[in-house]
Parts: sequence; C-alpha cells; structure tokens
Amino acid sequence: MRGLLCLAVIVLACGQWAGAALTLTTHDGVQVSDYAHGKQLLFEYRVGGVPFKPYVKQFISPAGVNVLRDAPHDHLHHHALMFAIAADGVDFWPETPGCGKQVHRSFDKEGEPVAERLDWVSPKDEKVLAEYRAITLHRDGKLGASLLTWRTTLEPAAAKAEVKLTGSHYFGLGVRFVESMDKDGKWIYPEKKSDPVVVRGDERLIRATWCAYTAKADGYDRTVAMFDDPDNTRHPATWFTMTQPFSYISATLNLWKEPMTLKAGEKLKLRYGVAVWDGEVDAKTIDALYQKWVQMVDRTKKE
Repeated sequence: MRGLLCLAVIVLACGQWAGAALTLTTHDGVQVSDYAHGKQLLFEYRVGGVPFKPYVKQFISPAGVNVLRDAPHDHLHHHALMFAIAADGVDFWPETPGCGKQVHRSFDKEGEPVAERLDWVSPKDEKVLAEYRAITLHRDGKLGASLLTWRTTLEPAAAKAEVKLTGSHYFGLGVRFVESMDKDGKWIYPEKKSDPVVVRGDERLIRATWCAYTAKADGYDRTVAMFDDPDNTRHPATWFTMTQPFSYISATLNLWKEPMTLKAGEKLKLRYGVAVWDGEVDAKTIDALYQKWVQMVDRTKKE
C-alpha cells in the first residue's frame, strides 16, 4: 500500500486549483494544501488504514473550518464524506463482519487530486463491482465557497454477467457533519422540489437538484450544499435528510424502492458537487453556484 501511494502524487496542482500543492501522507492518503496561504489544508482523502472504504475525511471552508466528522462514537461506520450502496445482496454501507469492502487498487496519474481504481469485494472475497472514482477541487476565489466534484463510475466486475444494485433509503453519497452541526440546523432547498416522503421520525426523502444545510461550526454558521448533476441517472436526486439524533444528508438513487441492474459492459456514471460557505446563505446564492457548477464540470474526463 505504501508503495502505491508514493507513486501516486509527485505532482503540483494546477488549473482549477492553481496555487495549491498536492501532498501525501503515506499512511493515510492524499491531502491538498494551499501553500500560498500558510499550507492551509483544503481537503483530505483517506485511503490507507481503512479496512472497509476510502473517503474524504476533511473538507475545509474558505475560512479554514472543517465541516466533516469521521467515525463518531454513535455510528463508527459514518466516514465524513463517503459513498456506499448494496450490490448483489452484499451491503457496503455498515462495517460489520458480514459486509463488503471497497478495496483500493491504484491511483491514476491524470492530474486529479484523487483518481482511483477500486474493487468492491464480498465477505467471500468475490469481486462484485469495479469503480473508477475521481475527486476534483475547484479553486476560484470568485465562487465564494469551497467546492469539489465527486465522480463515481460503477460496472460489474469482470466475472459478473450482471449486478443488482439495492440498499436502504439513505444509501448513496453521504455527509456526516461535525458534532456542533448536529443540532439547531436549517435545511434549504431549491424552489422546485418534490413533497417530502416521511420514512421514520424526522427522516425525509425529497427530490431536488440540490439540497443544503446550515448550522454552527467553530462558533459561526456554515452552509453545506450537495449538487446533483443533470446527467445523473434518476436526476434529480432523492435527498435523504435527518436531524434527530444527529444531522445527516445523502444523495441517493432511491434504490430501496427502485433497484437497478447493471449488465456486463454497462456503466453507472454519477457526478455530485459539494460546496461549503462560511455563514448562512440563501437558496438564490446556492442555486447560482449550482448553475455555475453544472457549466464548469468537465464532461470529457475519463471514467
């Protein structure tokens, strides 16, 4: 593992993240820091020492505040910003002896902070899915927010004729917030959205192009938004939200009601944005960044 990591990141960031330098901690994974501002960490992707799944451990606001919480005591399998579903009856969300694992295989050298190949492996060591995952950091002071794009492409493993994708109502790309954001937060949606579906307690499912949440981190309001790309399957996304006993958001494909089958040679391509503002922002501001993100996403990137 250490050798693979060392080979991956001897590169300086440029283009969308000009002024930032890509660095590596060999035991943990990829870090992107802004050397023009005192080596300020921008985000951290953890891949080493994770027995079940790689994930974004930290994502930093423009003011330097992390909004993600990793492995809280109440749900140790909640890893900050992570992606997981179920496939062919194998659950990749919880981290129990009977669940599957997302196994890091390699990094690609294509100029992304993270460009990774993974295998989704069952408890019997059977490869179920192959994934290409890429995370891009958008560095532009005019955005007014920290912004990244998460791309995932899933396809059946080489020996599989087809794979059935399923999962609970909250499976997808999920965010667990820092502890101070668990209470007294506010959900924000675009004007056009579906009526909420109540699942249990205050858990809601709402279809919309984006979903956002505002609460206090480090003493001040921070707003976190997730964007669904118009090219995604089942756009607009079905957003899972909850605030009791803690706050959580997940971009889902509604697989618990509508399972999906991927046949050999087919690919499921997903693209999401995650933005963080310092302060409370309104729906108009969020929607403006969403529209800009849709235009700036590079759809020529390889999968």
